[in-house]
Amino acid sequence: MDITRLIGETTEYDKKAALETKRLKSWCKSVSAFANTSGGVLIFGVSDDGKIIGLADPVGDAEKISEIIKGRLDPIPEFNLSFCEEEGKKLIILNIYKGEETPYYYSGDGVMEAYIRVGNESVKTNSTELKRLVLRGKNTSYDSQLSSYKAEDYAFSKLKERYKKWTGSSFDDKDLISFGLADEQGYLTNAGALLADESPVRWSRVFCTRWNGLNKSGGMIDALDDAEYSGSIISLIENGEAFIKRNSRMMWRKTDNSREEMPEYVERSYHEALINGLAHRDYLINGSEVHIDIYDDRMEIYSPGGMPDGSLIQERDPLTVPSTRRNPVLADVLNRLGYMERKGSGFEKIISGYEFQINYDESKKPKFRSDRYQFTVVMLNLNYDVPRNGTQDDTQDGTQDDTQKDIKHQITDLIRKNNKISTEKIAIALGVSVSTIKRRIKEMENVHYVGSGFSGHWEISGDE
Repeated sequence: MDITRLIGETTEYDKKAALETKRLKSWCKSVSAFANTSGGVLIFGVSDDGKIIGLADPVGDAEKISEIIKGRLDPIPEFNLSFCEEEGKKLIILNIYKGEETPYYYSGDGVMEAYIRVGNESVKTNSTELKRLVLRGKNTSYDSQLSSYKAEDYAFSKLKERYKKWTGSSFDDKDLISFGLADEQGYLTNAGALLADESPVRWSRVFCTRWNGLNKSGGMIDALDDAEYSGSIISLIENGEAFIKRNSRMMWRKTDNSREEMPEYVERSYHEALINGLAHRDYLINGSEVHIDIYDDRMEIYSPGGMPDGSLIQERDPLTVPSTRRNPVLADVLNRLGYMERKGSGFEKIISGYEFQINYDESKKPKFRSDRYQFTVVMLNLNYDVPRNGTQDDTQDGTQDDTQKDIKHQITDLIRKNNKISTEKIAIALGVSVSTIKRRIKEMENVHYVGSGFSGHWEISGDE
């Protein structure tokens, strides 16, 4: 049976062998879920395995379906009933349209519940998802809601600095209102609170970790570097990217006239992934932050909240996913600051950034995964397990971006965290060669290795 011919352009559908009048919830939850998400089709007369069963009384069943929806769904979603014939058997096609008055509840058996679609299932909403549906029903979003914070109590120097740099114009306090960051009475919206220098939204932090190995249990030294950042989203973007650069290495190979650079991770790709993670995350989820996890072979950027339409990104072509802005005010400001584009080409930028690299192949293509609670971008280390064949580390010819002083400062920080750390692990954490680390340590009169081998440890003169 050709399902696509029956459902048209709708991608979400469920099948029922017959109309169940004693177990209404078995199919009414799909009606609620379709109305609360992106719409869908319910086909009566087809079994779960796609076998055409047909209906004995399709006209009578259609009347009952209409009556049950009007009696058990609140508010009543917009729907359409039609009949079709397949293999000589009658079917009912129930088309449920995406609703604007969310949430749409199923009422019965002494309960009142709302459902959403996650992948190909209709699942009961949790408290966060219900809040999101209430906001959508009011034609508003989390970031446009007023907070209890007064604009006069917060500074916006990072916002003003970036706006000046990008547009050449000054950002005045009155622009907070026109940008949707505050109201006439001086109260910040949630978007305004997220962009304040000292953001009061505690769960808007970014946690960064450079793990030792291929997972989070790397042995004696679990993490080679870690940091926690808070503050304005602009600061989070800058600090998150700085952490990635600090923990990434550059390889290069000579050409006839110059050299070709071979980065572990593509700046354009992780820049886009980090901004998308901060701009489109679900800020209604308290107690969960954006995470940047760097392993030997990959980097993962995790953000709370799945796809806005409930679909699973791993089951879709990311290049054909339409742009949906969970936080439209925040996204608009980031667009004005030059961080985002209105046309929503984030997935394409992440993927294409990799495709232009020298040592790229299909096995290194960025991957995306999601469920109802999270969205993760996985970017593979382009230089992992790549034969060197004449390539060199960018640090070996003195072209490291950090000054020698900065490297020495970072070395002492790592030793203070773990006085048994090896020079190899320090090199990985700082993105430089082992020879560079050994050379810098020799220049540091206050750093000494006491003992030998694994039983020894580092000491820093002047530390208590």
